[in-house]
Amino acid sequence: MPHEIKIGIIGGSGLEDPAFIDDYSTTKVATPYGDPSSDLILGRIGDIPVAVISRHGEGHTINPTNVNYGANIWSLKDQGCSHILATTACGSLHDEIKPGNFVFPDQFIDRTTKRITSFYNDASVQHVPMGTPFCAKTSAVLQDQAHKLGLSFHPKGTVVTIEGPRFSSRAESMLFKSWGCNIINMSTVPE
Repeated sequence: MPHEIKIGIIGGSGLEDPAFIDDYSTTKVATPYGDPSSDLILGRIGDIPVAVISRHGEGHTINPTNVNYGANIWSLKDQGCSHILATTACGSLHDEIKPGNFVFPDQFIDRTTKRITSFYNDASVQHVPMGTPFCAKTSAVLQDQAHKLGLSFHPKGTVVTIEGPRFSSRAESMLFKSWGCNIINMSTVPE
């Protein structure tokens, strides 16, 4: 029997409106990592069961440094999510990546400094592989759908995640571009 897919969606502003979800309900999930950013919205998009969480809380009240990333991920896993899609607002470091384009990153550089970065902070040493931080199969499915919908997208790229809430300086952006980064945001890591 095939494993049922349930998609967890982590989004920024606007995803707390469940208008795009059929048969929705909300639930509060307790986690060993504290409270998640918001209640989960449970329902379906087409035939696919989904659980949606608002990364920055209802009304966009939690800045990137203070998001409880561990609790958010735990809450989606607790609800049986087999895959997680995380949307983020990004800035482009290259002219060919235009506003409105989608980028499916395949690598990241973590320039955050104040966040809890692992589920294993209080446990024995656990080394987590990050050579391939994004699921290539999921990315391929998303790219196929983007192509079918006629969306402008870039099939790979390196995202640099900065601490925020301030934006990068021009000098920092030039440095990140020289490192081979394509886009910049404040949310991908450690999510």
